[in-house]
Order: sequence, then structure tokens, then C-alpha cells
Amino acid sequence: MIFDIPASVLFGQLTLGLINGAFYALLSLGLAIIFGLLKVINFAHGAQYMLGAFVALLLLRHFGIDYWTALLLVPVLVGLFGAALERFLLRPIANENHLYSLLLTFGLALIIQGLFTNLYGTSGNSYPIPEVFRGALNLGFMYLPTYRAWVVVAALVACFLAWFVIEKTRLGSYLRAGTENPKLMQGFGINMPFLVTMTYGFGVALAAFAGVLAAPLYSVSPGMGANLLIVVFAVVVIGGMGSIVGAVITGLAMGLIEGLTKVFYPQGASTVIFLVMALVLLIKPHGLFGKEP
Repeated sequence: MIFDIPASVLFGQLTLGLINGAFYALLSLGLAIIFGLLKVINFAHGAQYMLGAFVALLLLRHFGIDYWTALLLVPVLVGLFGAALERFLLRPIANENHLYSLLLTFGLALIIQGLFTNLYGTSGNSYPIPEVFRGALNLGFMYLPTYRAWVVVAALVACFLAWFVIEKTRLGSYLRAGTENPKLMQGFGINMPFLVTMTYGFGVALAAFAGVLAAPLYSVSPGMGANLLIVVFAVVVIGGMGSIVGAVITGLAMGLIEGLTKVFYPQGASTVIFLVMALVLLIKPHGLFGKEP
């Protein structure tokens, strides 16, 4: 019975759902930025998330670079890799049908995942939790590992900063105006090709940042981003393709809904997000926060 469920179990699952939702929000935000500003459906996002976790692990193993340095360095390195992908692979087909960029990024995802599978196998690799985050917080109804609490805080801060840059700064206004009328912005002396490249790199950097956060929490493996990407795409569709606010709010909400489902109907926890997506598309095809084209 619903009322027989202990409060500790209910709040515990909600807390874990919030942690999952933080990852959904961060990854969905990167996808929303890339699609909303560039109109590119980035199927390589899961592989770029995995790449962030693996680069952090390899930097630790071979160069002794610690977690805090990796948290700053890895998004820059993977973001530059993403910028190179946009410059040399995506830009030549920018004026073609969106299906071409979808197929290209899907192929890139398979190549990256296959390369790491051949080099490191399919088994997971562990990344140590930073010393400062070892232990747990007593919330009264459960003991929450300190690192999981840090993940929620870090993800929310990163989402806020990304939203602030896009919505409240001059650079963000250039990007938003450039997506509406790139030729006009070029006429004003704005280097739109460079801004487009940096925007794609920024979206990829967010995925890599999420990967570094996930490395001590989950097993680092070549397939870690593949299944998560399907859920993240569902979150983006529910929030509205290209909606930055929608990606963050929906990501957190879907994590909480998933956590509640694990309490009341565990068998449906893996499909509840897709059920919500189907319902939203029936009622509001452009998503909860999306705008009609």
C-alpha cells in the first residue's frame, strides 16, 4: 500500500532522483544549446559525456592530474575537440538537410565508442572520490554520500552559469540574433562562423563536465553514455527542443518522477520518462517550454 511506505524510503528515492535529474539537466542543457542555436541534433553527446569521464581517468592514471584540475581542464580539452568537429565536419554540411548532421554525429558516436572499446574493453574502471567528499551527510531520513550532494550543487551552478551567458550577456545576444539572421550579424562585423564553432564546443564541454562529475560516481566505461543519451533526448523533447530553461527544469523534474516511480511502481521506473514524453507530445507537440516554429 502507498501509505505503508516508510518516509525514509520515499525521501531517499526522491533524493537519488534529484541526483539523476542533475545529470539529466546538465546533459539536456548541452543538447538544447547545440540544437537551439545551431539546429544540430547532436547524437554524439553521449559519447562526448563518456569522453569527459575517460579523459579525467587517463589524466589521473598517466599524469597524476587530480579531480579538481580535471574538472576545469577536461571540459576545455573535450570542448576544443568538439569545436574541431564542428569546424571540419559539421560546417561543410551546415546548409544541408538536418538529417545529414544527425547521421554524421551518430556515426561519430559509434566511432568514439568503438575506439575506446577496442583500447580499454567493455569492463568499467573506477575513479577515486576526492578525499574532501568521502563520508556522508545525515539528512535525518537517510545518509547522503557527500559526493552525491556535491554533484547536485555543481550541476545546478553549471546550468545557471550557462543560462546566464546565453540569456543575459552580450555574447549570448549575438548568438541568439545570429541564429535568426546570420547574414545581418555578419554585416555588423560579428564573426558568426567562429561563434557557431565556440557554441558547439561549449555544448560539448558541458557534456564533458558531466562526465567528470560522473566518473567517481559511476563506472567509467565506453558504453556509459549510450543508454543515458536516449533518456536525455526524451527530456529535451519534453522540455521543448532548444529550450534552455525547459531542459534544466524538465531534467530535474524527470529525475524526481523517476525516483517516485521506483517507490510506487519499480517495474515502470525505466519507462516512465518515455511515457511522459508520449503524453506531452500528444498534448503539446512542441514540448512544455518549446515555441512553435
